Amino acid sequence: MNRKPFPEETTESSKRGALLLALVLIVAAILGGLYGPSLKATASGGSDLQDSLKTFAQVLSIVQQNYAEPIDTNKVVYDGAIPGMLEVLDPHSHFFDPQDWSLQMEQQRGNYYGVGMSIVPIENHVEVVSPFPGSPADRAGIKPGDVIVKVDGKDTTDLGSPQIADMLKGPRGTVVSITLDREGTPKPITVAVMRDEIPQSAVEFATILRPGIGYVHVSGFTSENTDADLAAALKKLDYPHLDGLILDLRGNPGGLLTQAIGMADMFLAKDQLVVSHKGRESPERRYYALTGNSGYNVPVVVLINGGSASASEIVTGALQDHDRALIAGTRSFGKGLVQTQLQTDNNTSLWLTTARYYTPSGRLIQRDYSNVSIYDYETDRHPNKEQEVRLTDSGRKVYGGGGITPDVEDAPPSPTPFQLLLYSRNVIFPYAPPYFSSAQSEPNGVGDFTRYFMGTHPAVTKDFTVSDAVMSQFLGFLDREGIKYTQQEVSKNSDWIKQHIQREVLTYAFGLPAGLTVSIDNDPQVQKAEGLIPQARALYANARKIVAERQAAEQPPGS
Repeated sequence: MNRKPFPEETTESSKRGALLLALVLIVAAILGGLYGPSLKATASGGSDLQDSLKTFAQVLSIVQQNYAEPIDTNKVVYDGAIPGMLEVLDPHSHFFDPQDWSLQMEQQRGNYYGVGMSIVPIENHVEVVSPFPGSPADRAGIKPGDVIVKVDGKDTTDLGSPQIADMLKGPRGTVVSITLDREGTPKPITVAVMRDEIPQSAVEFATILRPGIGYVHVSGFTSENTDADLAAALKKLDYPHLDGLILDLRGNPGGLLTQAIGMADMFLAKDQLVVSHKGRESPERRYYALTGNSGYNVPVVVLINGGSASASEIVTGALQDHDRALIAGTRSFGKGLVQTQLQTDNNTSLWLTTARYYTPSGRLIQRDYSNVSIYDYETDRHPNKEQEVRLTDSGRKVYGGGGITPDVEDAPPSPTPFQLLLYSRNVIFPYAPPYFSSAQSEPNGVGDFTRYFMGTHPAVTKDFTVSDAVMSQFLGFLDREGIKYTQQEVSKNSDWIKQHIQREVLTYAFGLPAGLTVSIDNDPQVQKAEGLIPQARALYANARKIVAERQAAEQPPGS
């Protein structure tokens, strides 16, 4: 079963205002004028627009009057007409209805008021994936795998994640009562949780892997605090004195351009170009590192994969073009379209593609989406035409028009059929492809075996490992659940099973950081990245030497 964690969300707002705006625009266009910025059209083009909008208004009126059942006009416009129009243009222009827009603004602010946990729907109930470290939910003792059965006394059976998330949010300092079913507990338990501000750090995890080697995973660029979050993490790791840094952008879908520029600025030299963009009605704009890296030349390895997109590709492309970092992993998504935020009405917004991003060497990040379906665009992430070739500062070849191609290709191991079975049956915290190709690592919740195990072994220590006795319980659990296996399958996947059980048990008992430590320590891509630090150091030193020699040669004699 595919379970996607769902963040706490805000209550859905009324859509009437935005619908009214759409109808006003239609009427205005029919009457001969469309109000808006930068609208240019020939006489024939304006006439075509009016004719099209008039046809749409007629069709909508006919549908309203004659469809077999009453229709929800909001749904027809928001979920049908507007998305359909934008889908014809490109895969990334997007319209936000009031609920979506409220969530988007919340993510940009980087905080909200609630209890601080991610939840996920399972059949007819909602389960806790994990409380955020240090959140009110964490302090109240809520555990991964707890099933939410009531909120403030209201039965939550058959409610979805958005509805329950709305119930959990509220003003700071107010108390919400949450009733939970927990494995091994005969009766539901009820906890009173005081809502508080929930900061959402873009840095999911930062640690010292071994003396002198730092690791930071940045999960997104949606928060306006992303660059500040990274700066705080680097300070905690004593970045200037590191021998090397692994910047993990796997599964990072991107976000705000300003945050990508701010992050790249921390590693590039002052005045180096970060990114540029230009479009039909958008003049070229170039963005540079304003403060620079203050002379800190710590070698960097950046990890990317098919889920690295947009802002994460801007950072990666800038560091690669300037030879500032060695890029490892698999090809990134290839999303290099600029969406300009155009406010419409009543908490709705349109993000319209107005330009394209180019890396410092001039290569296009965006993958070609012409003549392919949305499904193929999302699932087949290989360039469908020959890629352009550009040169880095030191003269290395890099490729554009299809995302960022790593300097060192390093794909994660593919899951075995037995591993997929354990995911699909919820034994191990489950997720389904395309997670394997796009996520940084497994989601950090717990599966059914860990819930069962912790229900019978409530006390574990931080040095917990999976013994033969635990494996025996694991196989007994498979027998109880009717999950078929062979000793050969168990033997072949033994290390993988033990690692995942250890991660889940420590996550359950001690929180996300404990589980993430196990994940990173056993991540083969991270282990390989550690070995690439000397190569990253040599790459950057050589680039600085070449650039210095080039600049010296360009100086006029006697200067």
